Parts: sequence; structure tokens; C-alpha cells
Amino acid sequence: MADHTHTPFSFLEFAPVAAAPLGFKPTAMNFDQPPADPVAEVHRWLAEAFQLPMGSPNAMSLATLDANGAPSVRTVLLKGFDEHGAVFFTNRLSRKGRALTAQPRAALLLFWDQLGRQIQIEGSVTPTSDAHSDAYFATRPRASRIGAWASDQSEPAADRAALDGRVRAIEARFAGVEVPRPPHWGGYRVALGSIEFWQADPFRLHDRIVYKRSSRGWNITRLFP
Repeated sequence: MADHTHTPFSFLEFAPVAAAPLGFKPTAMNFDQPPADPVAEVHRWLAEAFQLPMGSPNAMSLATLDANGAPSVRTVLLKGFDEHGAVFFTNRLSRKGRALTAQPRAALLLFWDQLGRQIQIEGSVTPTSDAHSDAYFATRPRASRIGAWASDQSEPAADRAALDGRVRAIEARFAGVEVPRPPHWGGYRVALGSIEFWQADPFRLHDRIVYKRSSRGWNITRLFP
């Protein structure tokens, strides 16, 4: 199968809109004759989701297993997508960061109720480079960069005042200078081991198709709902 190279999906190209365009209808996917390249199809579904009036079209569930095999799930923001995987950023000392260190595999779920669509991604996880993490961190609002230093994510906090006090201390520490990326904060990339597309049917006869990566390319299988 031909090797496809894609420009990484950029969320800066899409601005939230107040309402869906009049008569907006997503482009249908042919589940009986699916496209050969799932990466381009993910790009298309994301682009169409960004045309709707939803707060965070790139919000996704992230499921992990810890060192003892206990599962946990939370919502993170997809910040990049290309043939190499799906990228998000977080505190690497958090519960999810510790889980990904112990068991570097994850499952992701993007769900758009207004479109009746979802995409599942499963694969191995690797940290992004320092340069990649630095570049993204620099785009965050200053208050968010302060917060990344102030919060011991997932650890117990006595009260809100404890967090607010830390924020003030970090603001004083970096007064008048740029806030650098904390060494414990960075990105993760979930490799595209499998990608499943799901399209809703009003009678629960949903369309589903899964792409599984192999050394020869993508193996494509239609699934019963």
C-alpha cells in the first residue's frame, strides 16, 4: 500500500462558530467502500466537527491502566494529529502520567453527539520531544503556564486557598519574565495501532469500521454494530 504523508492537523486553523452553518450536513463516509487512508478521514471528521457550535471539538476521553492494571479515564484535548499519532499534553507526574510510565499504551475516544460520530484510537504511547513540548507550552496563556507550575496534579490539596497561594508564589517567581515549561510537563503521542470510525443510526444499526496497522499498511474490517 502506498505510503501517505500528511500535514499535521492544526487546530489554529479552526475558530469556534456561534451556530452551525445553515443546512450544514457532514460528508458521508462510504462504509462499504471505505477510504484507504484513515488519517485523511480523521482530518476530515475533525474539520467538520470544528464547523459546529461546540465548546471543544477536540476534547477526547483518554483511558489508561496503572501498574496494578487498574483502569482510569479522563478528558484531555487533542492538540495534534498526523500519521505518527495523536498528541496531548499534561503533567507527567499526574495519575495519567504515572500510568503511562507503568504501561505505555492508551485508548482515545473522540465523540461528537451533534454529528452522531465517534473515533476510537488505540496504540502505544511515547513522550513528545522537549522541543515539541516547549513549542506548545509557549502558545498557552500565561495564566495556564503559571498553573502548570503551581498544581501538583492529582495530589491531595487541603483547600482552594492552598492552590491559590501556590499560584501567587509562582507569579512572583516569574514576575516580568517568560514562564518556562516545567520539567515534569510535556506531551504524549498515541501511535495509530488501530482507528475505528463509528456513525450513528437512529435504530442502533450503527456503521462501524476499524483500521488496524500492520507492516504492509492498513487492514480494514467492517464491524457489526
